[in-house]
Amino acid sequence: MNAPAKPISVLLVDDHTLFRSGIRSLLQRNSDFVVVGEAADGIDGIKRAKQLRPDVVLLDLNMPGMSGLETLQLLLQDCPDTAVILLTVSEEADDLTAALQAGARGYLIKNIDADYLVRAIRRAAAGEPVLAEAMTTKLVAHLQGGTPKPEPQSDLDKLTPREREILACLARGESNKHIARTLDVAESTVKIHVQNILKKLNLSSRVQAAVFAVGHGMAAGEKRG
Repeated sequence: MNAPAKPISVLLVDDHTLFRSGIRSLLQRNSDFVVVGEAADGIDGIKRAKQLRPDVVLLDLNMPGMSGLETLQLLLQDCPDTAVILLTVSEEADDLTAALQAGARGYLIKNIDADYLVRAIRRAAAGEPVLAEAMTTKLVAHLQGGTPKPEPQSDLDKLTPREREILACLARGESNKHIARTLDVAESTVKIHVQNILKKLNLSSRVQAAVFAVGHGMAAGEKRG
C-alpha cells in the first residue's frame, strides 16, 4: 500500500496578524497542508524560511522595513526550490512584472476566492506558475503595450519548432499535463522540453519563460482546453 502523500508545508509572511490567522485557519481545514510558521516582516521571513525549508511561502508585497520584493530576492538565494507566491492588494502591472522577473512562482490578489487560493497553492507546490486571472490580462497588456527590453532574437533561434510551440503554451499559462494532452505527447516529454527551453534561454523558472514569451508576442490565442 502506498504511503500517504507528504503534506504541503507553508510559511506565511505578512505584517497583518489577523490576515495570517485567517489563512492559517483556511489551510488547516485541508489535510494536505501544514502551516509550519509565520513571520510579520521580511527579515524574520527569510530567517524562518532558511530554518523550515517550506514547500510554499505566501508573501505580502507591502510590508514595513524590507519590502516583499527584496524579501523574495533574498529568500530565493537561500531557498531556490521554495515556491514563493506574492499575496497582495497591489494590482499594479509593474509590481507583478517585477515579482515574476525576481523568481516568484505566483502572484495573487488578497480578495480572491478561498477555494481558488487553495488550488493555487497546490499548483505552485507542483511546480506550476499561478496568477490571478485579472493580473494575467494586465501582464499581457503591460508587456505588449510597454517597451520591455527584448532578448536577443538569436535566443529564440536556439529553440526547435516544438520548443517554440511549448513556450507559447507556457505564455498562456498551460500546465505540463494540458500541453501533453494538446500535443499528444507524454507529460515527461513536455518536462524535458521545458527544461531545455529554460537552459537555452538562460531562465530559471516557467514563470520567467512565460514572461519572455509574452514579451515576444507568443501568447496569442486563447488557452486551449
